[in-house]
Amino acid sequence: FDVKGHATGFGNPDWQRTHEVADKTAVVVTALLKNGAKCVGKTVMDELAFGITGENKHYGTPTNPNMPSNVPGGSSSGSAVAVAAELVDFALGTDTIGCVRVPASFCGILGFRPSHGAVSTIGVLPNSQSLDAIGWFARDPSILHRVGNVLLQLKAVEPRRGRHLVFADDLFQLSKVPKQKTVHVISKAVEKLSGYQLPKHVNFCQFIASNVPSLKGFCQHSTNLQNGISALQALSSAMVSLQRYEFKTNHEEWLKDVKPRLGPEVSRCVLAAINNTYENVKSLYKVRTEMRAAMQSLLKDDGILVIPTIADPPLKLKKGSSTEFHDRACALLSVASMSGCCQVASAVTRLKFSILYVVCNLDIRHLFNLAISSQVSVPLGEHDGCPISVSFVTYHGADKFLLDTVLDMYASLQEQVSMASNSAPLPDLNGNMDASELLKEKGNAAFKGKQWNKAVNYYTEAIKLNGTNATYYNNRAAAYLELGCFQQAEEDCNKAISLDKKNVKAYLRRGTARDSLLCYKEAL
Repeated sequence: FDVKGHATGFGNPDWQRTHEVADKTAVVVTALLKNGAKCVGKTVMDELAFGITGENKHYGTPTNPNMPSNVPGGSSSGSAVAVAAELVDFALGTDTIGCVRVPASFCGILGFRPSHGAVSTIGVLPNSQSLDAIGWFARDPSILHRVGNVLLQLKAVEPRRGRHLVFADDLFQLSKVPKQKTVHVISKAVEKLSGYQLPKHVNFCQFIASNVPSLKGFCQHSTNLQNGISALQALSSAMVSLQRYEFKTNHEEWLKDVKPRLGPEVSRCVLAAINNTYENVKSLYKVRTEMRAAMQSLLKDDGILVIPTIADPPLKLKKGSSTEFHDRACALLSVASMSGCCQVASAVTRLKFSILYVVCNLDIRHLFNLAISSQVSVPLGEHDGCPISVSFVTYHGADKFLLDTVLDMYASLQEQVSMASNSAPLPDLNGNMDASELLKEKGNAAFKGKQWNKAVNYYTEAIKLNGTNATYYNNRAAAYLELGCFQQAEEDCNKAISLDKKNVKAYLRRGTARDSLLCYKEAL
C-alpha cells in the first residue's frame, strides 16, 4: 500500500531500492484516515505477495502469537500478527489466493476478503489484478464491521433478510478437523437466532463440475470431473495459472532488468510464472465468469456457503511448504478467489473470537520487532492444539450481508464453542454378535447392488452392536470410497488397522482415501 513519502517495499529490498517514494497515499488508506483511523506503520509480507506461509528471508518472519514455532501465514503475515498480538485494532492486507484468509486462520483471528473490485486498489501494488482484493484483519467483529462500512461505503440501514447456511460437506473432507464438530457448533449457534432457515448441505465439487463447464480444460486427462474433488483441483489449477499469467504481465520487465534476490520458494513461483507459456488465457477468464454465475445460482440472495478456511495446520518455521500442502490449501482458497465472492475467515481459540484482515507492505520493524515487509474466516476453538478456522462465503456484492451475519452470530458461536469444548464424547455401543453379523451381510448385499448409502447404514448399525470387528469398519470404508466420502473412509481404515494390523484391504483403501484427499506422502 502506497503511503506518501515512503517507498513501497513489496516485501523485497531490491524492489524498494529500485522504486521512488510514493507521491500519493493509497485510496483505501486515505479513506480510513479521513474516518478517524491512525496509521501506525508498515508490516512484513511474503516477497512480491507470492506465498501463503508468511516467511521472508530478507526481513525475518513475524512471530505467530498463538503458535510461535509455526508460520503466521501469508502473504500478509505482518498485518495478521500485529492484530493477533494486540498491537493494533485492525490492519489492511491484500488477498490474491488466500493472503488474508490463511494468516487469519493460522493466527486465530478474523479476516475478510471483500467481493472482487468492491474496494479501490488505486495506490496498491498488483500481484494479479483479476484475483487481488483489499482485505482487513481485526480481533473484534464490530471493528471488522466498522472498517467495512468505511471501505465499502455501505448504507447505514438495510432491511433485514433471511439467511440459510449451506455446508459444503465434501470440502470438509480436506480438513484435519472432524466435520461433525464444525457443523454441530455452527448449526447450534444459529438455531435460536431469528431469520435463519434450517441449514442445507451440498456436494460442492459435483455442483461446480456441472455448472462450470470450462473446468474440463484444466482437469487431468485421466480424471473424471465428477470424481471426488477433481473439479476443485481443476479450479485451483486455473487460479494458479491466472495468477502467474497476470504476474508475468505486470512484473516480467522489472524481474529481467533487476534480477532481484528472492527466497527459494518465492523464486520457484516467480520462475514458473515467467518461464511458462500461456496458450489458454481466454479459458482462464471464462472459468472465472462461469464460477461467479455458479455461486450466484447456488446461493441466490440469502445463502452463505460454509467451508474450511484451509486444510492443514500451520507449518513449522523454516521447514518449507510441500507441494501437497500448497495443493490442499489452494483447492479451498480457489472458491472465493476465482468467483470473486466475498469471504470471512474466522478462527477462535477456545473462547476467544477474532477478526483478521491482512495488510501488506507496512513497515513497523522499528516499533514492534516485526520484519519489513468476501470471505470471512472465523475461529472455532482448537483441534490437536491448533486453531480451527471456518469460512463463510456469499455471492459477489453481498459484503454488507456477510459482515452483518458475522456480527449477528458472533456471540452465539462463542457460546457454542465453549459448550462443545466442555462436552464429553458419546461412548461406543456394543451388542449382540449374531445381530451384527446379519447387519454386515445386509450391508454386503447392498454394496453389491451399488446401494452405497444403504450399505453404510447397515455397516454403521453393525458397528453400534459390535465396535471391535475390523471387517465392519473396512467394509464401511469401501462404501464411503464409492460415495466420495474420503475422510470418513480414512477414519474407518484407521480403526480397522488398529483392530487388525494385518488387514491388507484396510491399508489399500486408506491409501486410496489419502490419495483422493491430496495427501500423497501419507498415501504412499
